[in-house]
Amino acid sequence: MRVAVISDIHSNLAALEAVLADAGAVDETWCLGDVVGYGPQPNECIDLLHTREPDLVCVAGNHDWAALGLLDTADFNPDAERAALWTREQVTAASRTYLESLPQAVPQGDFTLVHGSPRDPIREYLISADVARSNFALLGTRYCFVGHSHHPFVFVEAGDARAMPELQAPLAGGAAALGERRLFINPGSVGQPRDGNPKASFLILDTDKHTIEHRRVEYAVKVTQRLMQEARLPERLSRRLGYGV
Repeated sequence: MRVAVISDIHSNLAALEAVLADAGAVDETWCLGDVVGYGPQPNECIDLLHTREPDLVCVAGNHDWAALGLLDTADFNPDAERAALWTREQVTAASRTYLESLPQAVPQGDFTLVHGSPRDPIREYLISADVARSNFALLGTRYCFVGHSHHPFVFVEAGDARAMPELQAPLAGGAAALGERRLFINPGSVGQPRDGNPKASFLILDTDKHTIEHRRVEYAVKVTQRLMQEARLPERLSRRLGYGV
């Protein structure tokens, strides 16, 4: 089975369209949350995801919950809070219903899908070896896809449970074997990359070959920036798209 693994779309329709086009024909699409937030087209992104059904699996992210009023935005930085409150006003009834339907975690065979971490699927950032080690103890499957940080990475569980997991940076342009050790895998962000590369980031999983392929794809950044400016979303959020930060 060939699967497109995407995360953190953040209402960036141009980026989502480019990623799905680059992925080509897939058997399923797995989305790790934060469909909305930050960007200018929340409803359009949800509508496009709907076209992937019934071969779509999606979990909830913190910005999805913020759009529903299920998460206090007081902990967000001022720009993120402003965008979240704007998104809350923009989502249609149909979009709200869809976001409300999203589970916090989904097991898919050998894989678990969450936005943050197994310990806290909505809020926790799995970005350090210590946090990864704690979460490996809670993981019920061999592999786990996570999002939230907007950075593509792989944490490889150490052979000794007392040792720290190994952090690896996935390289675009080739398939890598999943291997036998347990992994936390982050595909990076579709709509707001933060690793210094403005290209949209995602993964192709091949369950038959037991491989993952990290991909980066250019998209019409200026189109999204223009729409954000027209919506009077924070200028800093618009500018950062051009730098991938």
